[in-house]
Amino acid sequence: MSGFHIVVCGSIVPDPLQTLEPMQGPTGWALKNEMMLPAVLDPWAGHALYEAANLAANVPNSKVWLVSLGPKAKLQQVMMSVAQKAPFDLVVLDGPAGGFTEAFETAQALAGAIEGIDGLDKSKLLLFGGWQSASRGASATLQIVGELLGITDQFQGVDKITPEGDGFTVLERIEGGAYLESSCAGAPAVLGWATGSLPEPPNNPQIGMQNMQKNMPAIQRAPATAVAAEGVDFKSVELPKQVRETRIVKDTPAQDIAKELVDWIRG
Repeated sequence: MSGFHIVVCGSIVPDPLQTLEPMQGPTGWALKNEMMLPAVLDPWAGHALYEAANLAANVPNSKVWLVSLGPKAKLQQVMMSVAQKAPFDLVVLDGPAGGFTEAFETAQALAGAIEGIDGLDKSKLLLFGGWQSASRGASATLQIVGELLGITDQFQGVDKITPEGDGFTVLERIEGGAYLESSCAGAPAVLGWATGSLPEPPNNPQIGMQNMQKNMPAIQRAPATAVAAEGVDFKSVELPKQVRETRIVKDTPAQDIAKELVDWIRG
């Protein structure tokens, strides 16, 4: 095996512990005080990045790139911590990272950035990303990027990849908690990751310093990228409502409680 060229698509999202409030501004829908909210790497993209780094470490002559579309000031803050997790080269597009953009426009921008990566061999390309997203949760962006790059072997909901010869086997999530095991003859291929099988790597300051030395210039020279939702209009946007119904009872037989729970679930 001559190694893989692994490109991970992943952007930043507001810290999930923050309260998010949608609002309509002069340029369309956005989150209230979005630029003030602390940001993190999209969790699904994080799984994809850690799996990519692990695969590259176990397959000689492999290399990892992280391609990210988002506000470069926010990306710089997030990369200070992400850079300590795994070695990668960073490719940055300076644009919006919110959930009110259109999947096709986002995919076009990402595909263009990938095409422009110096030294990338598309015959060795594995395109990684999140199966879902905490912002662009359309489950379509990564698939469209693959199509634009001419990659038709695509796997979604991936939890494990095992190299075998020049190819690999893939475990994809399917209904009922089961897995579909597939064999792929080799690159190029698209893999949309679920949670994977690896824990978050510990911080390694040495890797962080090496990453930031080469990635800081990439952030500074990130080209401005206009990504919107041309022709798409959101009639209304609201957060899911929390519903909690509590009833306190005493001396109720367990059988009656179980029956009531079953009736509630069926209803």
